[in-house]
Amino acid sequence: MPWKDVDMMTLRQEFVSLALQEGVNRRALCERFGISPKTGYKWIERFTLEGQIGLQDRTRRPLQTPMRAPGPVEDQVVALRHKHPTWGGRKIRRRLLDLGHTVVPTPSTVTRILHRHGLIEESASERSTPWQRFEHAQPNDLWQMDFKGHFETGKATCHPLTVLDDHSRYNVVLHACSRPNGEFVRQALVDAFRLYGLPLCINADNGAPWGSSSKHEHGITKLTIWLIQLGIKISHSRPAHPQTNGKEERFHRTLKADVIRGSHFRDLDETQNAFDQWRLVYNHERPHEAIDMATPVTRYRPSRLAYPERLPQVEYSASDMTLTVGWNGDIKFHGHRLKVSSALQGYCIAVRPLQDRDGVFDLFFSHQRIGQIDLHNHESKA
Repeated sequence: MPWKDVDMMTLRQEFVSLALQEGVNRRALCERFGISPKTGYKWIERFTLEGQIGLQDRTRRPLQTPMRAPGPVEDQVVALRHKHPTWGGRKIRRRLLDLGHTVVPTPSTVTRILHRHGLIEESASERSTPWQRFEHAQPNDLWQMDFKGHFETGKATCHPLTVLDDHSRYNVVLHACSRPNGEFVRQALVDAFRLYGLPLCINADNGAPWGSSSKHEHGITKLTIWLIQLGIKISHSRPAHPQTNGKEERFHRTLKADVIRGSHFRDLDETQNAFDQWRLVYNHERPHEAIDMATPVTRYRPSRLAYPERLPQVEYSASDMTLTVGWNGDIKFHGHRLKVSSALQGYCIAVRPLQDRDGVFDLFFSHQRIGQIDLHNHESKA
């Protein structure tokens, strides 16, 4: 699909940032962004020679870069803080360096400047203590997915859908949904898959449309069936343990502070426009403390696993015993009756014996374990 004018600069900057990462297949990236290789290489060359200004159309008057104007260092610090009210000393210092300034104060000096201008509340300083999280080794090893609650616009309720790459903190999806259902999630994920490829795993909580509060170990739904058929492993956070999706939770706090809090939007289109503008800043400009003050785009690479426009068929090995899931999600095996999920009705699942436990069998849909049957004590579960 060709680039839309309203999204042009955002898409160009995102494209060249990804294209310049080591090991990226540029022709495949052009295809995902819906442009020809000739166009893609043109924007790469212009960006390399001229920076962000080179991404503007030649017929348009170049915009002024915000930090080009001469002035004391203190003014530069204050200007950045006014532009990004939630950024602290370390982020502002790193951004000044990224913008090419050579005389840049230390983070502590930046913080003192902010205090002197009344731009930091004492309560904010107390909340800024950092803490460490586990992260996966490579981009696209794991994506974290969730809704950021909901809020009202002038015409509709907005349910922000967010997807974050665990390794890089790159925001893959930020979509203003009118309803938190599987249809909206699937379409947003299709757009992301076409652009960035497929992740190995997606983690979500136990709520609809991707989980089940009563069966948090798998929570098979129509949405997760589709994801599993794409070859993606699905994991779910433990109930009452939001820290399992901790990077998403932290991202939501930043999104609320930078975009949602204190803002009123006319409709979902205006909300999405604000999301798109902020997402570019978050991925490409905002230094991230959890990744040594780098920006997420510098650690992200599109996946080599391309999105298949035709859904692959689920296949099992010749050694697997298979069962077709019946009405209401029921299966029968050696006299045992078990409900797996009504969403699996009509699908074929595999029954695989455990090597070290006689009479115990794991149940699989494609690569995903969905339950277990124990022929001895009737403690079958799914």
